[in-house]
Amino acid sequence: MLAFLFPGQGTLRVGMGARLRARKVAADVFAEADELLPTPVSALCAAGPTSALIATENAQPAVTVCNLAALAVLTEEGHEPEIVAGHSVGEISALHAAGVLDLAGTLRLVSTRARLMAECGGLGGMTSVRGMPLAEVQALVDEASTAAEPLVVGLENAPENVVVSGARAAVARFVAAVDNPGRVRPLEVSDAFHSPLMAPVARRWAEAVRAEPMAAPRIPVIPNVTAEPTTDLDVVRDCLIEQLTRRVRWAETMSRIEGATCVEVGDSKTLTALLRGTPTHCVSMADPSAARRLARAATA
Repeated sequence: MLAFLFPGQGTLRVGMGARLRARKVAADVFAEADELLPTPVSALCAAGPTSALIATENAQPAVTVCNLAALAVLTEEGHEPEIVAGHSVGEISALHAAGVLDLAGTLRLVSTRARLMAECGGLGGMTSVRGMPLAEVQALVDEASTAAEPLVVGLENAPENVVVSGARAAVARFVAAVDNPGRVRPLEVSDAFHSPLMAPVARRWAEAVRAEPMAAPRIPVIPNVTAEPTTDLDVVRDCLIEQLTRRVRWAETMSRIEGATCVEVGDSKTLTALLRGTPTHCVSMADPSAARRLARAATA
């Protein structure tokens, strides 16, 4: 089984997409995206500055365009996925790969999502936690969270690799309670994604998703919210709406494709690294030898 995996916002760097743009089919995606997006991303990806690139309203479109450019290269080379998934905002790229959204619709939705999430006021934060079982993290989250200052596990990336998300004061209480400070690392994001702090924009996000023309997936998609493969358009749409405030269940998602050949479709090796040491083989498009390795995996 060939699975395409699309990375999310945590994969940004100045210079991203440079090698992809050497391919005409990818350069064409960047050019078309620059015409469709409120803020062109080609120059930001190429030269930054970093402060502008990592701003949520730019970061999510930039990652998405790199994902779509990498997808165009794979399609040109004749690689077609049998199942797709995307990490956080990468789910929108996965929906494009599954035929749910066209290019314009993909960029409209990701631009809207980024703008709405950037509006939330910056009252929240996110911190990654490594080397702790989920149950231990959840117990500390429950202790640090209050009704006025909520904190949740926002992303389960892999066993003992999670991200907590919520009010800054609650994040600080959580970090103080972790016995080994080396296990935690604050993330450079504008707010508490995948948490209740996104609720103020949830209604407008739902309206945008419901207004966007979509087609039924032609191959299974694994939404972050359920971690269950589906070709049901209603499920896909509802999960995309709910994803804003709910947990990204990436570890469970990867368990659904255990043993598959995967391609990380973008300019990132983040998802590939999460699969290291598992039965699932993953090739990153950010690797210069990706084409050769993918061809070898296909004939193995």
